[in-house]
Amino acid sequence: MTTEQQAEAPVEALRIVLVDDHAIVRHGLRSILERESDLEVVGEASTAAEAAAVVERTRPAIVLLDLKLSTAADTEGLDLCARLTQRHPDLAVLVLTTFLDDALVVQAIHHGARGYVVKDVDTTELLRSIRAVARNESAFDSHAAAAMVRSMRVPAERPRFTERELKVLQLLAHGLSNREIGAELYISETTVKFHVRNIMRKTDAGSRAEVVYEATKLGVI
Repeated sequence: MTTEQQAEAPVEALRIVLVDDHAIVRHGLRSILERESDLEVVGEASTAAEAAAVVERTRPAIVLLDLKLSTAADTEGLDLCARLTQRHPDLAVLVLTTFLDDALVVQAIHHGARGYVVKDVDTTELLRSIRAVARNESAFDSHAAAAMVRSMRVPAERPRFTERELKVLQLLAHGLSNREIGAELYISETTVKFHVRNIMRKTDAGSRAEVVYEATKLGVI
């Protein structure tokens, strides 16, 4: 294949499943997302059982998940998030909900979500969040980020971070990718990955979202 042919090769779209108990919300999201050439809605679900089946069948890269999927429970989506991410470790779950409770933001992260945005988020921010979690980055809108900060307590003891690690942490909290962090700090992407791994080890975090959570809890950002 020539260089010109490679340049013309289409980029594979991110496969997305919408999980929300309101059909009108799912239809609205679909109409927004399908305007984007790099996004493709491959399934919808209104219940936890439907969601598990649709994800199993379509194998999406991303699930947009509401926390409330029935009148019986306000946070049924949390359990679903945990089940989906345990069964599909590479799946990126982005919580998209009307609930803005400080504890829920933290619980969503611990249940495997890579991001948390509320439904009044503007389209640009939603699209940015979707693409961020697809890159295994964290994604929080301003409301969710503030809620997460409020929920933290600063412990008496905390791990020690180097000056460079602290700078990387601050940029992680702003949602920058490894490449963007490298450009900002004038270091290679490989060096950024090294620092991120060290930070994850020191914070005992399993994802970038948890890194931000734990660092905020420790009071270092």
